[in-house]
Amino acid sequence: MSFFTRKRDELIAKGIDPDRVPPGQYVTERFPVLHAGVVPDVDLDTWRFTIDGLVDGARRWTWAELAAMPTQPLTADIHCVTKWSKLDTRWEGVPVADVWAQIDPHPSATHVLVGAYHGFTANLPIDDLLRPGNLLAHTFDGQPLEPEHGWPLRLVVPHLYFWKSVKWVTGFTLIDRDRPGFWERNGYHMYGDPFLEQRYWGS
Repeated sequence: MSFFTRKRDELIAKGIDPDRVPPGQYVTERFPVLHAGVVPDVDLDTWRFTIDGLVDGARRWTWAELAAMPTQPLTADIHCVTKWSKLDTRWEGVPVADVWAQIDPHPSATHVLVGAYHGFTANLPIDDLLRPGNLLAHTFDGQPLEPEHGWPLRLVVPHLYFWKSVKWVTGFTLIDRDRPGFWERNGYHMYGDPFLEQRYWGS
């Protein structure tokens, strides 16, 4: 019996629908820590969230301004390109759509480059960024995000592989075509649908 078949049978035994888990993934109770570079030293007094690019007037929010916005909870399964999945993760944060509603994007904008500390970027179609439920999350499992998981703010886009849910997020740049971000330039798939196993170039 293969590893993945055994893991699928274990889910069935627990009463969990194995179809929740994309092909090539296994479920873990842990929350593995994976990122490039070091955990940034964030100063909330100088922290800013910026939306710029193809937008009428770049917008910028302080931490106090963003943290004061209404929040909503999200329970979602997450799937890492390194093959682990974690079910029923619980987040809370500001809906991405609520922040987006405060800008005036140009009609030519089709994608964003998500920005983060250390110059990290990830690309997303705007339609995927604005899916209902997507969050700018500051809380995980009822507690503030831990620094290694993206404190003070993490994008949560659970329908794609989790590298698209950028840690230490600092804003979006609107662009008129798809452009690769950090991991995409280094061989990861431009879109990253876990149920299609879009892990790498050519997949």
